[in-house]
Amino acid sequence: MELKVYKDTVTAAESICDTKLELPVETEMLIPDYLPQVFKIVKCFVYLVVLQKQVTAGRLTVDGYLRCVVYYQSEGDESLCQAEQKLPFTKQVDVKPGSWGPATVLVSGETEYVNCRAVNQRRVDVRGAFALSIEAVAEAQGEVITALAGGGIQQRTTSLTGSKTVGSQEKLITAEESIAFDAPPEMVLSTQCTGAVNEVKLVSGKAVLKGEIRAEVVYRTAPGHTLVHTTRQIPFNEILDVEGAAEDCQCFAVVQPTGCTITGGSGEDEGENTISATAALYVKVYRPVEYMAVSDAFSTESETVLTQQQVALEEVADVFTQQVEAVTTGQLPDENARIIDVMATPLPMEVIEQDGEAVLRGRVMAHLLCINALEEIDCYDKVCEYTLPRRYPRPAADVIAQCYPSVGSVSARKVGDDTSAAIVLTVRGIVSFRSTQTVLADVQCTSPLVRDDGDIALRIYFAQAGEDMFDIAKRYAASPEAIAAANDTGSGILEAPQRLLIPSAT
Repeated sequence: MELKVYKDTVTAAESICDTKLELPVETEMLIPDYLPQVFKIVKCFVYLVVLQKQVTAGRLTVDGYLRCVVYYQSEGDESLCQAEQKLPFTKQVDVKPGSWGPATVLVSGETEYVNCRAVNQRRVDVRGAFALSIEAVAEAQGEVITALAGGGIQQRTTSLTGSKTVGSQEKLITAEESIAFDAPPEMVLSTQCTGAVNEVKLVSGKAVLKGEIRAEVVYRTAPGHTLVHTTRQIPFNEILDVEGAAEDCQCFAVVQPTGCTITGGSGEDEGENTISATAALYVKVYRPVEYMAVSDAFSTESETVLTQQQVALEEVADVFTQQVEAVTTGQLPDENARIIDVMATPLPMEVIEQDGEAVLRGRVMAHLLCINALEEIDCYDKVCEYTLPRRYPRPAADVIAQCYPSVGSVSARKVGDDTSAAIVLTVRGIVSFRSTQTVLADVQCTSPLVRDDGDIALRIYFAQAGEDMFDIAKRYAASPEAIAAANDTGSGILEAPQRLLIPSAT
């Protein structure tokens, strides 16, 4: 009987881009006339804002800007002031050649160094470098043999489990809400935002999301360095088109604020203010999949030629929202410094290996605004490290993690010479396991099988515990089922040593 080969298409995950780039930070910032003049530079921050990530025509394009924020002490009343400037960028990198399906693109970065100086009272010179990390994992379609029939063929099958990305979508959204201040702000110094998707509903081809953006506004109402904090929850409702999405799918969604502005009212609404937040909404829709594939084969009638292939799989293992606290202690360079406020900047997370398991480790930078012994404003930075309590039984190289840390609250205090800072973060993430399995790509039956056992009708084989009946049968070109029937045993893995009678295939 002629050999019949049955095949199916499977989805495999593959890294198509993993690179690091350097973005120059070079700008001259002019302080507008309506802002106080510069007496002293306190701190310069550089934040990454990604607006678009797109894979087309063999290239990955990342669009966004670096938000350069300078805090300074003003001339005259010595107030804490702020000025900022956007540095747009577009970066293109080559991806691995091939026909790819939906891609998961991770873009992160941190400041390598930044030097900021006041050229004069109205001009600030900023020079530095920002390290940009880009990683992309895409899906490829490939064929595997799912079953064989005819020609005396015997086969071993294995289960391939993974997750198939149905679709992913990114959208820039805007949400607005009114905001009230106890006293009119003289200067807004910071509008830090965090976001959360609280509800996701998948319908045919669409994802309906509800959530909120939490904006914390830091401002002062009078000259000086006394700062006031006000928070506002800004709800949003969005519908994203995700082709292939259905109710039986699973979803990971996250919102990353990209900016926030405050505008004053006019007319009858004079005195009321509106806070407007922009954010990037990211949605990944996926479903678990399982394929049966032939991993080994032989024929009891013919010589067989096998061609093997490696199949890469990605399986979503964990979708989580985890709260964690990072703490640091130590002494300040100026022992007489007084803390007036504290801010925090989360840095990119990484997958590390501990005791043979993968864990997620992160860092967050605490920025302590202080009054030094000369009654001037300084900023002291302290790095806090933390690890999530989640552990994964995989090597770190086989774990893909998309993590989005955001600062929930931050506090600092000084007792004697010791200063401590505590930062509460919320980390939202999705973790996938990457694995490879060897299966057959092709099977061919060639010439008739030539046996050298003559008239031997029965052989005896002394099998050991843990041996697979298929491997024993392949050695003697016999059917595993025939050996099992002759010995009144199963056709799988042997649990104990056993003497087996091997019937002749002829």
